[in-house]
Amino acid sequence: MSTVLVVHHAPSPRLRRILEALERGLAHPDLEGIEVESVPALATTDDHVLRADGYVLLTPANFGYMSGALKHFFDRTYYTCEGAVAGRPYALCVHGDNDTSGAVASVERITTGWDLRQVAPALQLTGEPGREELDTASEVAATVAAHLLG
Repeated sequence: MSTVLVVHHAPSPRLRRILEALERGLAHPDLEGIEVESVPALATTDDHVLRADGYVLLTPANFGYMSGALKHFFDRTYYTCEGAVAGRPYALCVHGDNDTSGAVASVERITTGWDLRQVAPALQLTGEPGREELDTASEVAATVAAHLLG
């Protein structure tokens, strides 16, 4: 059994809908053998990170950067997990009111330092997510699980 860790900061209704879509994608019946652990960024520990085989990260874009909660997650876990998670697959989803590029760049710098393997382009959503955007979020999350299943 492989585990995908969803690390999220979803304080708004829009982000909660995106989180639900990510979790729905990981629960797809074709992904048998995948366990999902969905943990708020402020509650995620080194143990969560080290136990997981792949990751899905969700953050709002706040002032051109990832959320403080996700940044705090990385601050707490970066050095203790560095080297131990290299090569593991991940996907990133960022939601903002307009520009999400700064948040994407800031997360990608850290995941590069961890030497994670990005298995889908960062999903950048703005405004109210519609059915198509939510379906895409599900697909992006499922991509991480599919990489674990081979």
